Amino acid sequence: MKNTDRPEIPPVGLVAHDHAACMASALAQAEKSCAENGLRMTPVRRRSLEILLESHVAMGAYDVLARLAAEGLGDKPPVAYRALSFLVENGFAHRIEKLNAFVACSHPGKSHEAVFLICRKCHKVGEADLPMPMIGDVGPDGFRVERMVIEAEGLCPDCQRTEAA
Repeated sequence: MKNTDRPEIPPVGLVAHDHAACMASALAQAEKSCAENGLRMTPVRRRSLEILLESHVAMGAYDVLARLAAEGLGDKPPVAYRALSFLVENGFAHRIEKLNAFVACSHPGKSHEAVFLICRKCHKVGEADLPMPMIGDVGPDGFRVERMVIEAEGLCPDCQRTEAA
């Protein structure tokens, strides 16, 4: 049953879309954000982002490292971890706590709060904006939220169809 009290939030990554345009737009936004903020998008950082953008499936650091190593961009764990840290710190990727993995941000370089919808079967990750801000003062006690991770686990539409068949 759908909750009609809240607006529909299309979860990027789980709905049909023009993935080539999605990738191109995310890369362009990341490059623009780097230029505007004086950040260096090194070849390893860029390739790490491209790898994450290839699909909306969360990838572990060692999976990214294996791809980088195969392309001659480094084979030591710090290579991948530094690149992924840069991407997360600058809003180009997110760390998915439940999977200890990373996924490209659907709104790179923009400050936003998101909920992650994780398919327990195929590990696709959908990213949806929260309908209301949560960071800042919350409640009468003045508790200030500084960091928040909301991850929901379930089945994506494709895996639901597979299970139903």
